Amino acid sequence: MRKTHMSVPRRYLPSISALIAFEAVARLGSATHAAAELSLTQSAISRQLKALEDQLGVVLLRCEGRGFVLTQTGHEYVREVRAILQRLGRATISARTNTEGGPLNLAILPAFGMHWLAPRLRDFARRHPEVTVNLSTRLAPFDFRTSTFDAAIHFGREDWPGVRYLPLLPEIVVPVCAPSLIPTPLTDPNEILGHDLLHLDTRPRGWVRWMRALGLDAEVPPGMVFDQFSTMAQAAIHGLGIALLPTFFAEPYLADGQLVLASQRTSESIGSYYLVWPEDREERSALTSFCNWLATQTVNP
Repeated sequence: MRKTHMSVPRRYLPSISALIAFEAVARLGSATHAAAELSLTQSAISRQLKALEDQLGVVLLRCEGRGFVLTQTGHEYVREVRAILQRLGRATISARTNTEGGPLNLAILPAFGMHWLAPRLRDFARRHPEVTVNLSTRLAPFDFRTSTFDAAIHFGREDWPGVRYLPLLPEIVVPVCAPSLIPTPLTDPNEILGHDLLHLDTRPRGWVRWMRALGLDAEVPPGMVFDQFSTMAQAAIHGLGIALLPTFFAEPYLADGQLVLASQRTSESIGSYYLVWPEDREERSALTSFCNWLATQTVNP
């Protein structure tokens, strides 16, 4: 059902030109000065003021000497008029300059944002200089209605209520450790159970699912628990155990030799990454451009 909003009858709405003329006279105290500022004649300013007062049915300005002074009603009205004109001016500038761009406020997951999205954002900035992407970290779903975010990165399943989804990529994980812990990858995944395993609190059954994906029904021992991939990776680098990391996160550490593969076996994790945005909010051009660009990035994740 289409929503309707109560509107003020048009007969109560004064013209913008009359409001501008009134504000100028109220500020300058003179119809002559207001006319010069607005590039109008003094008689045109006087006609605008008379039309406004006739429409309102109140006196806003009184003659005093060669100028005008505000009545009490005029004082109160001009404050509202100035605020309205300022808002209208800002809205007009925004509409003219941001028809295809403007800011895009994005909530990201730390590891995905830093290691997958951030390296690619330079390409987006090059292709869409009219859009400014602002990034903030959020670890869990939130209510878009009470936030300033336009979109968010979500991991898991399509279980965030009231949003649209753009699938990005599944999370492929690999077991990694310090070179001193396991110099060469283990051929039998069961041998991993003989080492300390590092766990992520948002993936409490990550190791169990990794084992089962390889056809193994082994009991996984408890171990150190971390709240972010970054701290778990540092623990693995310092030889505290084997970490299960997404490939996009592990690759830089593997490339520079800080970590090595503990096993050649990989598997898909329990979820995928998505871009989500509120379904009940009009999609801005900046978000549309970002979605279209993201779709091209997931072809070769």
